[in-house]
Amino acid sequence: MNRHDRQPVAGEAQLEFTDSDYRVVRPGAYVRCAVTGRHIPLEELRYWSAARQEAYAGPVEVARRLAAERAG
Repeated sequence: MNRHDRQPVAGEAQLEFTDSDYRVVRPGAYVRCAVTGRHIPLEELRYWSAARQEAYAGPVEVARRLAAERAG
């Protein structure tokens, strides 16, 4: 099935993150950023943590999560 043949799925997706990819557990149009709560469309998802199983909107949010973790 081609990407354009798929029917759009509304709502939040549930993903399982690995180091280099992710697996769709429950289809949806977006995931939430673990830091900001912002909706991230799946086609724009580039940042996540496999260890924490979290998605991030961008590099700034990744840095904020790491800084908060270091601060304890």
